[in-house]
Amino acid sequence: MNTVGHGVLHALGIAGSMTWQVTWSLILGFTLSAVIEALVPKSTIARLLPDDRPKSLATATVLGAASSSCSYAAVALARSLFRKGADFTAAMAFQFASTNLVIELGLILALLLGWQFTAAEFVGGPFMIVMLALIFRRFLSPNLLRQARTQADRAVPGSMEGHAAMDMSVAGEGSFRRRLLSRQGYTAVSHNFVMEWAAVLRDILIGLLIAGAAAAWIPDTFWRHLFFTDHPLAARIWGPIIGPLVAVAAFVCSIGNVPLAAVLWNGGISFGGVVSFIFADLIIVPIIVIYRKYYGPRMALFLAGIFYLTMVAAGYVIELVFTPLHLLPTGPRHASVGEDGITWNYTTWLNIAFLALAAILLRRFLTTGGRQMLTMMGGGPDDMNGHEAVP
Repeated sequence: MNTVGHGVLHALGIAGSMTWQVTWSLILGFTLSAVIEALVPKSTIARLLPDDRPKSLATATVLGAASSSCSYAAVALARSLFRKGADFTAAMAFQFASTNLVIELGLILALLLGWQFTAAEFVGGPFMIVMLALIFRRFLSPNLLRQARTQADRAVPGSMEGHAAMDMSVAGEGSFRRRLLSRQGYTAVSHNFVMEWAAVLRDILIGLLIAGAAAAWIPDTFWRHLFFTDHPLAARIWGPIIGPLVAVAAFVCSIGNVPLAAVLWNGGISFGGVVSFIFADLIIVPIIVIYRKYYGPRMALFLAGIFYLTMVAAGYVIELVFTPLHLLPTGPRHASVGEDGITWNYTTWLNIAFLALAAILLRRFLTTGGRQMLTMMGGGPDDMNGHEAVP
């Protein structure tokens, strides 16, 4: 019993230490995303994505990266855009960018794994979007698309649709700076900030707990055998294939899978395997079930299969591009997985400063109708039609 208790405490200690390491970066990332969302109304996005041409895809990518969301909210928002007239391919590009090309993901990757992984995120993400567009043009039949639109218009409830449908941007005229510094801008930033935290907090905590358990309980020999660490060529081939499958088995999505990625990297998975694992948040089983509700069983299988193939391809491409440029990490693998505990250093000072900022935004949120908004997060796809931008 003492051994079991010690093991649980060890896992919780690692999870707690990792949480402390990434707290300030998450608050910073969500604050920056909240500022952007406060200035860009969601109601204008659909009309900016009329087709799958390069301009629309680039717009979808930029707006998606600015519209930071948990995977569930991103999938719900993509269907909402599709129902409002956005091109399906552009909506999928937006969905991918809003979970895998966001600021906070890049920050936490740099902290736990290193800047090379952040670079891989911002190189591999656009590659995946281009590849998706090309595959959709070739293999997405008009009949399958019609079936998907018919199913989407049925508005079958999924998850996080109330949150996805909320438009908390600042309405009215004036420059970005003037709107942002107004009382309405302050309120909009606080609303976006807290609602994003409410949407992803569960995934982040689950991811940290799984990572802590994996680091504490799974021996290194298991990872070395699973990832063929003793066979470098086989490891590079196998890594991008197994990476997304581990993500599917872990059931963790969005930013929550980064701590586990650090454990996998220390365990011996290839660089490309980490990249494909990070991108696999959109093919975990609960998300595939939602695809089925949103677009029908055939489109759900199509999306899961194509997403998986593009994730694997992105892992290979990143390896091929980064290797000759000498951008792959070298030497012993020491991704931060909380083994060093909590110490009084720059991380502590940054956490204190950003936790104070979070407290200020939370207070504004609670004093401007925020509690009611939290109760509407899980509403149906058409429940938020009356929730307009901040006046």
